[in-house]
Amino acid sequence: MAIIEIDKGSGFCFGVTTAIRKAEEVLNESGHLYCLGDIVHNTAEVDRLASRGLETITHDQLEQLHDVKVLLRAHGEPPETYQTAQRNHIEIIDATCPVVLKLQQRINTTYHGENASKGSPQIVIYGKRGHAEVLGLVGQTQGHATVIENIDEIDKIDFSRDIYLYSQTTKSVLEFQRIVEAIKQRVAPGVTFRSFDTICRSVANRIPQIREFASRHELILFVSGAKSSNGRILFAECKDANAESHLISGEDDIDPAWLVGKERIGICGATSTPRWLMQRVSDAVQQLIDNPINLKNNSI
Repeated sequence: MAIIEIDKGSGFCFGVTTAIRKAEEVLNESGHLYCLGDIVHNTAEVDRLASRGLETITHDQLEQLHDVKVLLRAHGEPPETYQTAQRNHIEIIDATCPVVLKLQQRINTTYHGENASKGSPQIVIYGKRGHAEVLGLVGQTQGHATVIENIDEIDKIDFSRDIYLYSQTTKSVLEFQRIVEAIKQRVAPGVTFRSFDTICRSVANRIPQIREFASRHELILFVSGAKSSNGRILFAECKDANAESHLISGEDDIDPAWLVGKERIGICGATSTPRWLMQRVSDAVQQLIDNPINLKNNSI
């Protein structure tokens, strides 16, 4: 008899939970709400909320709206978005994650600080270019921050100028530390280099836990949306700990052949993966196991 276990540590982080709660509160009252960008990087959850009246819009569409309510998701937004909302009399429901908001404020203070009169400092952000959170962080510097995606891109940094390094909240702690050490070796004499580990521990602390979860199962089904940055990081850790790990977006992606002969099956996911979706995957696995003919036919 196969044992199917859903990882207790998987599922929405605090920031995503708060954003969805705020959206549902408005939807319960009015049945409609605009959201600037996908509320979470998970298509199934976006579709669920859309069926309740949550309408996802772009920044271009925001410019055309007036006198409405708009939810800002956990990833945060640049100052320009708030300026547009004020100009168009839009009521902002701000669900920016507190960790992201604090990071925005720190970058803003550094860039516009008391030494800015001597020339704004060089802000470097370790993150994914074009990611919603990173766009919000770069916006704190009026678009002047340098974004590097990995250690191979540190040549973009001007090592003759003071450097202030920050990180997107969902990036790898290990890669951030490698970047810090690489910069230290190249800064010019007299140059100030300060690094700020701004990585959210709700993701970073999950790595040892999810590795342990993956290692004690024969098969891992990792449920995550294709757009999820932390999903890619956590799945890579699962795969490293257990070669029999498979990335799926939902129950339709399950290959019955994976289940053949497996007695310990683990289901886990990203901080953007809803618990109800992991449960649906678990139910689908159970149904396949309860009908051995399906497994046999798909393993030939």
